[in-house]
Amino acid sequence: MLVVGLSGGSELVHENRFANSPHADHDAACVLLEDGEVLFACEEERLNRIKHSNRFPSRALRSCLDARGIAISDLDLIAFYTAEAFVEDQAKSTFLTDATSPVLHTSTSLLRHWIQREFAGELPDSKFRFVHHQQAHAMSAYALSGFDKALVMSLDGIGDGLAGIIMVGGGGQLEPIGNITPDKSLGLLYWTCLAFLGYQAFDEYKVMGLAPYGDPTKYRRVFQEIYQLRPNGDYQIDFRKFGELFKIAPPRRKGEPFSQVHKDIAAGLQASLEDVAFHLIGHYRQSTGLKNFCFAGGVAHNCTLNGKLLNSGMFERMFVQPAAHDAGGALGSALYAYRQARPHEQRHAALQHVYWGPELGSEREIALELSRWRDFLSWQTVGEAVCERTAELLAAGEVIGWVQGRSEFGPRALGNRSILADPRPAENKDRINRMVKKREGYRPFAPSVLEEYVEEYFVVPSDNSTLPFMIFVVDVQPDKRRLLGATTHVDGTARVQTVSRTSNPVYWRLIDAFRELTSVPVLLNTSFNNDAEPIVDSVEDAIVSFLTTGLDALVVGQHLVRKKQSDLTLQLSLKPSLPPYIRLVQSHRYEPDARRVVIGSLEKTYDARFQRPLSERLFALLSRADGQTTLRTLVSEAHDGKAEADTRAMMDELLQLWSQRLISLRP
Repeated sequence: MLVVGLSGGSELVHENRFANSPHADHDAACVLLEDGEVLFACEEERLNRIKHSNRFPSRALRSCLDARGIAISDLDLIAFYTAEAFVEDQAKSTFLTDATSPVLHTSTSLLRHWIQREFAGELPDSKFRFVHHQQAHAMSAYALSGFDKALVMSLDGIGDGLAGIIMVGGGGQLEPIGNITPDKSLGLLYWTCLAFLGYQAFDEYKVMGLAPYGDPTKYRRVFQEIYQLRPNGDYQIDFRKFGELFKIAPPRRKGEPFSQVHKDIAAGLQASLEDVAFHLIGHYRQSTGLKNFCFAGGVAHNCTLNGKLLNSGMFERMFVQPAAHDAGGALGSALYAYRQARPHEQRHAALQHVYWGPELGSEREIALELSRWRDFLSWQTVGEAVCERTAELLAAGEVIGWVQGRSEFGPRALGNRSILADPRPAENKDRINRMVKKREGYRPFAPSVLEEYVEEYFVVPSDNSTLPFMIFVVDVQPDKRRLLGATTHVDGTARVQTVSRTSNPVYWRLIDAFRELTSVPVLLNTSFNNDAEPIVDSVEDAIVSFLTTGLDALVVGQHLVRKKQSDLTLQLSLKPSLPPYIRLVQSHRYEPDARRVVIGSLEKTYDARFQRPLSERLFALLSRADGQTTLRTLVSEAHDGKAEADTRAMMDELLQLWSQRLISLRP
């Protein structure tokens, strides 16, 4: 049986008919199951290059079908991560909003319409399933946990009218025993405080990283006004009370330094989340008597909370679904639909890995892509010695982009699309932030450790010591904290990933080769991307990220890649184009003296708030960019007798736009 699960919005990557918020329908994804086993899974952002993409996952769906060599009509079931009533309401809203729409869709016909815009094939009503948002999250954790009986919980902001669900798993099925209403949303509890700290949606993990720098007791009284614990796991959140924070200090604006007050507020927020979560989860642990715990939903990405639950002794075994955010809803909806169709089928073993994405390609295909960039890159094929050669570079202090095999599903790079470095020098944190990430210096990087050595370096329960998904924060062993200076956070913790020889033999070999050189079986591992893009997926993605960051080297497949020096002449040989999510827009405004001023800018289809002004000359150049004409020709046409310095300045601006992924440049 072939089942696809989908999450995400309705619009295609180039569309902006309804000006949907980038925070709605986010984290689009597609997952393909065959007889209940995951064959392929990919987040749409990896393919359309929009972080947290809220577009319809058409590219991910096509990749799923291509991976299996099937057509859309070959699917037995197509599951969507939202309840049917929600999609029905969306169909009515779409009909009222779009005056050109000739059809008032039902939920099924609307989903069919979204698919058949790009895929031909028969899709009868009987193939469609709609799964409640929270139940999809819950099933994504339970079905892959390897547990028969378990307490299962989804906690997030809000989805299908609920902020969470409590379920009991048994015999492969789930039974709901409680709901979390939106007025008690732990996701919104955290989200509401983000703006006060100068952050926005999807920045929750930044606040989690800031919290250890603060004192959680400093403003405990203020936060205890915001939430109150009640008997039987119940609690109350008064979101109006967040206004009390203004009496403590002015909000931090984006880009401003953090005061100690803001650090203390972050610490108080994290402590409040943990307090309520332990109260809620502890009650259901006691009332159900269940010793296993499965966790998903956006709140389950709070790795600090997960680590404390893991080490609390509350449960004998704990499983957190590694793609716990809304992309995991695609996984959960597919699993839910499959188990409803085949309720008596044998249950599946515990999840071992999430290397479910697109293949990197053969060594020949990789070499062909590298050869396209031969004016900008040099490389050598090192064959089976790739791990040993890379380990030597890492031990010598180089920071390397590492790209192998199939990409990971979910928000973490787990050794196939990673930036790697020596975990020992504390200054490596600052180096990587300067050369690649351009992010806040306080945020920690994660360690990848050979699973055979995890208890020697990290404090983990002996019966829960395999942590392959980088979703638990645990203590670093006291005698190893100074040694692992680049991956140990200020409070002596780390968001650890254990690496298995079975699940990822190439990455295991690399870390083991580093161990043989340094006696340290650990590498610093962070996602391979800059601050403007999702994690790289393809060879081209990796090359572009490599060329627009300060990485020392790139290892892709069995090829060790370096940058060549490129001058203005070489740069002008590149061919520009606009990504499908970028629009070139000309508008006007009026000056106080009533003069009309024409403005050219780049705008994003998925974010109506974004606007990047352009000079008149650059606007004219990009208006003619078609991906076939070189910059040399375009600049020549727009030169108008300008000096070479002017061309250099324009090229610098184009390279900056490229690094921000606002334009594409290809040889």
